[in-house]
Amino acid sequence: MNDSITLRRPDDWHLHLRDGAMLAAVAPHSAGFGRAIIMPNLVPPVVTGAQAAAYRDRVLAALPEGSALDPQMTLYLTDGTDPADVVAAHRAGIIRAVKLYPAGATTNSASGVTDFDRVRPVLEAMADAGIPLCVHGEVTDPDVDIFDREAVFIDRVLDPLRRRTPRLRVVMEHVTTSEGVAYARSGGDDLGATITTHHLVINRNAILAGGIRPHYYCLPVAKRESHRQALREAATSGEARFFLGTDSAPHADSAKLQPCGCAGCFTAPNTMSILAHVFEEQGALDRLEGFASLNGAAFYGLPPNEARIRLIRRDQPVQYPRTIAAGDETVTLFEPGHPLYWHLEDA
Repeated sequence: MNDSITLRRPDDWHLHLRDGAMLAAVAPHSAGFGRAIIMPNLVPPVVTGAQAAAYRDRVLAALPEGSALDPQMTLYLTDGTDPADVVAAHRAGIIRAVKLYPAGATTNSASGVTDFDRVRPVLEAMADAGIPLCVHGEVTDPDVDIFDREAVFIDRVLDPLRRRTPRLRVVMEHVTTSEGVAYARSGGDDLGATITTHHLVINRNAILAGGIRPHYYCLPVAKRESHRQALREAATSGEARFFLGTDSAPHADSAKLQPCGCAGCFTAPNTMSILAHVFEEQGALDRLEGFASLNGAAFYGLPPNEARIRLIRRDQPVQYPRTIAAGDETVTLFEPGHPLYWHLEDA
């Protein structure tokens, strides 16, 4: 068994950093990544190039001196998004991608798309300019069971959208089902899929069996065990279409621990230790670099990071804090349910 692995510095292709006191608290925990796609679902959302540039400045100011992280900004797609502004922001290097939230699908998604015909001009302009669309893939129809929303979205929305705009590059974010894995595999080089850390670890029993565990509640919600196994197989397969997007989504405990609590798992601090554990269990440590450091960069047309990190397996587990402070609030770190023996350090 390997007790040390060295890999290029990883990237996080789906990250929530929030704003204000929360941004200041959580940004340092992603500082060791090379690049991260920063989600735009603030209140109000980041919908213009100027707003994305201003948010990037706030992110950079929140990072510790010497941080490796290069924030890759996104715009929040709405029914009224201006195609010219999207293209101009991309050409100016302000944004890397555009994020599609179906209205009401997840945290701060009320401004999301309600009519896909209205955003077709934006999607066409993005296809022409080579701007990727990052998709939160769930329908919001109340008649659709929450555990089926991803599969239904693929059939009703994503596949028709891609057929109407065949040159559009699409990232299926945080896939959670075997159907999502299969659909990602059916596409060409223009279709990628991110997989989160927590969906490799928990299934729906972790949220509900033996009592409700709100810190495991996320959207898309964790599914049955067969879907978790499909995700683990995909992540460790070595296939270039699958890459890391943590969807690390911090919420104050006061907002999580409510009768109607927020969805999201805060995984930024311990993601690499968890991933090394998962890939070791799957007998695929040699494929961790591809998933975490190479595949996403290739999809986005970027070179891999030159710097390296080292993961060392020690007899004593890594000690992560249970919570971190965010202003007057606390944020609880995702707990994988077992000790983590892979320690992260710069190579």
